[in-house]
Amino acid sequence: MAIPQIPPAAPLPQQRSVLVVEDDETIAHAVRDRLIAEGFAVRVEADGERALAAYGRMEPDVVVLDRLLPRLDGLEVCRRMQAARPVPVLMLTALSEETDLLVGLGVGADDYVTKPFSMRELVARLHALLRRVERAAQLAVEETMIKVGEVHIDTAERRVYVGGEEVRLTRTEFDLLRRLAERPGQVFERERLLGDLWGFSEAAATRTVDSHVRALRKKLGPDVVRTVHGVGYALAKPV
Repeated sequence: MAIPQIPPAAPLPQQRSVLVVEDDETIAHAVRDRLIAEGFAVRVEADGERALAAYGRMEPDVVVLDRLLPRLDGLEVCRRMQAARPVPVLMLTALSEETDLLVGLGVGADDYVTKPFSMRELVARLHALLRRVERAAQLAVEETMIKVGEVHIDTAERRVYVGGEEVRLTRTEFDLLRRLAERPGQVFERERLLGDLWGFSEAAATRTVDSHVRALRKKLGPDVVRTVHGVGYALAKPV
């Protein structure tokens, strides 16, 4: 059943738009109302096919996407959105297994929140995603090529190559790699990376960083990012 919509007012010049895709009516209403109260322009859809149609029409600044949806799975929705026009995606999931989370990150989700979640956490993560997008745009003016073994990081073009072949990273994977590349060899604490990239630094949430590091190692090789046990991560020193 379609979620009842609140007729949108004329968007403000700096107003951010959010597409919320959630088939649980109670959760959808709660998220919609909270985001409207936070100043966002919000559109809600309850299934994957409607979500893709709305995405093409409104071109939102950020998407809140449920993992399990009728008609079209959230993973496929995310994959198609990123193929059409890259967008920051916060995935809502009732699944907590590491493999399931990595699959979501692999198709282009930037972050995830496990149900049940607090609205305060949801809003904080959305703001953090948008800040990362703005920061990445500012860093793009710096033309820098960083080489770590066979890995070449083009921070201006936001491209990564391994042995001369381009490797596709998600937005968050690249932002994490870029942050580590700002100080090659320096150890970044997990809590610091959470604060820099996700906008919060609770020790209990460091699994988010660990998941993205595992995804980077799978794509770039096991030796690009090294673990300093009990502390955090560091990028191998450039060659």
